[in-house]
Amino acid sequence: MKKYYLVIIFILIGHIYSWAQQVEPSRIDSLEKTVLLLEKEVYDINLNLYNSQRQLKSGILVATLGYTVTIIGGQLLGTRPELGEALLYTGGAIGIAGTVVLVRGFNKISLGPPRRQNYQN
Repeated sequence: MKKYYLVIIFILIGHIYSWAQQVEPSRIDSLEKTVLLLEKEVYDINLNLYNSQRQLKSGILVATLGYTVTIIGGQLLGTRPELGEALLYTGGAIGIAGTVVLVRGFNKISLGPPRRQNYQN
């Protein structure tokens, strides 16, 4: 009985091997192109993430500095009103600039909704 199973297994392996040899070269080329496109897209995503990471860190630092200056200016309004007012406006401007840098960093990450691919079977 075991001999019959071995014969059947060898026949199946032979059929699978011959089927694998019949894969069309154009289909393999298509798969290679698809893999290369996917690799390029992954590289572009990684590059966008790297660039946006630096910009997001800068934006957070500038916005934090600006809003800290704004808080200090608000605290100084009671004792030194002129300096406090100047710090309020300066800190607000710096904070807004930092927020703009943050928004630009987020825009680098999100370039819009993903495009739907039409793959040929």
